[in-house]
Amino acid sequence: LRPTGRSFSCEPPPKPIIQRRAQSLPSPSERRRLSRRIGVRFVDSLGMNLENIKVFRSGEDPFVPEHVLFRLLMNAELAANKSLEISLPYLKPVFPEQPGDCSNFLERLCNQQVCLERVLCYEPGIIGIVQVVNLAFEKEVIIRYSFTNWKSCADTKASWVANKYMEGLSSGCSCDSFRFHLPVPPFILHPGAVLEFAICYKVQGTQFWDNNEGQNYKLVCQSYKIPVPKECEDSMIHFV
Repeated sequence: LRPTGRSFSCEPPPKPIIQRRAQSLPSPSERRRLSRRIGVRFVDSLGMNLENIKVFRSGEDPFVPEHVLFRLLMNAELAANKSLEISLPYLKPVFPEQPGDCSNFLERLCNQQVCLERVLCYEPGIIGIVQVVNLAFEKEVIIRYSFTNWKSCADTKASWVANKYMEGLSSGCSCDSFRFHLPVPPFILHPGAVLEFAICYKVQGTQFWDNNEGQNYKLVCQSYKIPVPKECEDSMIHFV
């Protein structure tokens, strides 16, 4: 055989090397364009957003909840080694708190046929006892009250409690006791707020009123402070 001029080898034929062109860093405008495409959202298990964005305009004060301010004030007082105090609102009558103890109570009851006897103020509202002269079996006692200086008002019906005889009334006359409750919403209880009410006694198609001799029964909201014991200060802060 004659050599053909070819050479044989067991090695695989070489492959061409492909070189990729290096990519330069993006320009500032490209980076801004790419960054606008990327967004991060924080959601809960239901897919609802975990953050709320509020944009405040110039001159607009942000709203800070009262419990947050109260906690900050308590921390400041503790840091200054001051004792903590809590202000609690209450309604104070501008009339004798127990009209039934006044010397002219029976006289007023005989003249008006209806008269406020007792009133008890507590946090959710006030409770009152009314005496009416028993003119007939069918009767109704309505309390008309207002928190807005009578720009608006509401009525609530008193419930019958008992029948009793009172010395000093006309012979054969007895009295019926009625009880009423006036709820006071918490947002009403700020210093200076006024609750007014009057009592209407409906019997035999006639109305008799007890409006405190034309002045109405008024209660003014005031506040008093109570100190917080040292051992309760930490728990108060965590509670608030």
